[in-house]
Amino acid sequence: MYLLRAKKFVHGYNEITREGETEKDTMMDFGILLLNNGERYRSSPGKERAFLLMKGEVVFSWGTEKEQVKRNSLFDEEPVCLHVPANIEVTIESKTDFEIAIFATTNNLTFEPRFYQGDDTRSEHRGKGTMRETSTRIVRTIFDISNAPNAKLVLGEVVNFPGKWSSYPPHHHPQPEIYHYRFLPEQGFGFGMLGEDVYKIKHGDTLKILDDRSHPQVSAPGYAMYYIWAIRHLDGNPYTVPTFEPEHLWVSEKDAPIWPHGGE
Repeated sequence: MYLLRAKKFVHGYNEITREGETEKDTMMDFGILLLNNGERYRSSPGKERAFLLMKGEVVFSWGTEKEQVKRNSLFDEEPVCLHVPANIEVTIESKTDFEIAIFATTNNLTFEPRFYQGDDTRSEHRGKGTMRETSTRIVRTIFDISNAPNAKLVLGEVVNFPGKWSSYPPHHHPQPEIYHYRFLPEQGFGFGMLGEDVYKIKHGDTLKILDDRSHPQVSAPGYAMYYIWAIRHLDGNPYTVPTFEPEHLWVSEKDAPIWPHGGE
């Protein structure tokens, strides 16, 4: 299945995908970690890993470094993320109940661990000023090939405003990708496209984006949609920019006319 329906996340690590799956392999491990106040979690060396704080207050420890951070809102606050190579052990100590998204992949290259927060990430209002703001959204890039050239992962977030589109104009790339969704309020929904197929998306769902398919998204009016996007570079073919469907590129023009009343 491309769409993995939400399940009730329980205490501990909740696996959603695994690198090397026999069907529809994204080449990434992905899961949600839930711990209670006062507990610790240790991540042993073995793979490149990214720990994206979704909610709560924690202390990240790696090597000789330590950072205590908190996050209350996926929609209103910038990302908080620790990214480490395969040879680094990470300890996470909870100061409150917390939720963390963990991504991992095989990578024999080494790089310096990096902790991202605030201005360390790029936040853009994409789509602004076009199509009567129908595809305006916030795109947060935590790390990609420009600031993590030896990584095999690319990681970011999107805040999709109610009733609007994102990942638009439609685009595609051969590198596998994962979208993991949350809604505000949680009973919200949206739709995710994969080529000619359309999937109804709900809170906690995960979509595997494979086979070089275009993947525009839309949220229902009244419901803000958030999703994590994680891409796995292919060996010899890293992700840089997507390929846009040429027949839809005209919508990016600032004064592109749309019905009714032309471009007014």
